[in-house]
Amino acid sequence: MADAGRRRGLTAYLLMAPAVVWLGLFFVIPFYSLVAASLYDPGGSDKNGWDMTYHLANYWTAIENYWQPLVRSLLYGLAATLICLVLGYVLAYTIAFKAGRWKSLMLVLVIVPFFTSFLVRTLSWQLILADDGWVVDTLQFLHVLGSDDKLLATDFAVVMGLSYNFLPFMVLPLFASIDKIDPRLIEASSDLYSNPFVGFFKVTWPLSLPGVVSGTLLTFIPAAGDYINAELLGNADTTVIGKVIQLQATTANHPHIAAALSMMLMFLIVAMVLVYVRRVGTEELL
Repeated sequence: MADAGRRRGLTAYLLMAPAVVWLGLFFVIPFYSLVAASLYDPGGSDKNGWDMTYHLANYWTAIENYWQPLVRSLLYGLAATLICLVLGYVLAYTIAFKAGRWKSLMLVLVIVPFFTSFLVRTLSWQLILADDGWVVDTLQFLHVLGSDDKLLATDFAVVMGLSYNFLPFMVLPLFASIDKIDPRLIEASSDLYSNPFVGFFKVTWPLSLPGVVSGTLLTFIPAAGDYINAELLGNADTTVIGKVIQLQATTANHPHIAAALSMMLMFLIVAMVLVYVRRVGTEELL
């Protein structure tokens, strides 16, 4: 009996071994290299001009020079996440409760954009929001935009691109959560003289919170670090932290600043996620 228990325990460790090795090679080691690079002194005296002196001044330099792109990235990510939450919740609710036999087809349509390159999807928004495009022409005709106003190369274009590209990341977790809600609970709220508005916030919304939390995290985290949308749909004033990191690591040849910015972005996102999950998360996620 004891030997059988030991064999089962050994089997469990052997099954875990590939995942542990994978994480060690492609997470732990790169993460250590990133931390080390962020602490290098670029004025070091060794043959490569770098010296490990735990140079924390790199972080202060990064904050002092690039705090605006960092804040802008977080704001863009938050704006896109809120838009995706509103649109995605309506879509997920409709698919779960109203689609009927078309439910599977609608879910396929949600993920169809992933069959196209991320770059192509983003470039298509250049055509949609072009100064001589039908969207701008229509808004100018309705006097929503002035004759000299535009949508492309603005904060609006960047947020719209982020919202479009990451909307499926919001819809799928929301659908998985909403689809598990028993419709009889919603009917019961009506039987108890609750109007649809109150019934939604007392029954549907609380029961769908696991999907809300998962969807917002899956949307916000990549949106905050993305720089393709800002590069293709924005301008010099919409530069985000991802682009700064890329330039510092390559063109500017300042890998210590790029690593410091990467670490700060990572810790900021982790801190925001922990606070968010603790405040609005559910037992299923905690």
